[in-house]
Amino acid sequence: MPEFVRLEVAEGIGTIRLDRPKMNAISFQVQEELLAAATEATQRDDVRAVILYGGEKLFAAGNDVKEMADLRYVDMAKRARSVQAAVTAVAQIPKPVVAAVTGYALGGGCELTLAADIRIASESAVFGQPEVLLGIIPGAGGTQRLPRLIGPAKAKDLIFTGRFVKADEALAIGLVDKVVPAETVYDEALAWARQFVNAAPYALRVAKAAIDRGLETDLDTGLQIEQMAFAEVFGTEDGAHGMASFVENGPGKAVFKGA
Repeated sequence: MPEFVRLEVAEGIGTIRLDRPKMNAISFQVQEELLAAATEATQRDDVRAVILYGGEKLFAAGNDVKEMADLRYVDMAKRARSVQAAVTAVAQIPKPVVAAVTGYALGGGCELTLAADIRIASESAVFGQPEVLLGIIPGAGGTQRLPRLIGPAKAKDLIFTGRFVKADEALAIGLVDKVVPAETVYDEALAWARQFVNAAPYALRVAKAAIDRGLETDLDTGLQIEQMAFAEVFGTEDGAHGMASFVENGPGKAVFKGA
């Protein structure tokens, strides 16, 4: 059984819960358990959307620096892929993913939030990539996902300075999508995720893949990706049923089977 990361599933929603007192430091073990949880959420048909959550007090205060302090180039060269693997597995969950962020989301914790499709933060949330202050750099996607989300200039400011960003600024620069009182963060994330419990899961999967793959390339190639994805969903039962239901009954009446 996992010690620090668990996948809790209820009514179509999977919550990947980090629980490593006191600060949810992301150790190598946490990375392995996070990878396993993301893989399980990907594979389970009863999980239609996913919430990333670190608890009521904080999300994750960063990677376990004590664990990395004595490592040198050869050591980290062997581990660098696994450092990224857990966050990448979350980013590749083919379902809507929302990060419910309370308190600190720093370093590896901030990078984990970047793997979600949207981020809902508490008014007291604090984000940052302070690795440069330790003489290192973000290693779990921060140098790549952050500039794609907020633009290169803003990302360079945060990464070069290592400064912390409070919730209001995070909202203003596009690092988070919504700021709410701390006591409502999880409920807000749950409400967002519930929208997709009865949605067409294959259409969501294909839409997410088209968006994510398109962002990695030029517009013309992205449009080609969309063309193929658009044709692909016409091979699903949900697509045929959804369009027939729209013609006969209007929007919002279709009951999808996930096929």
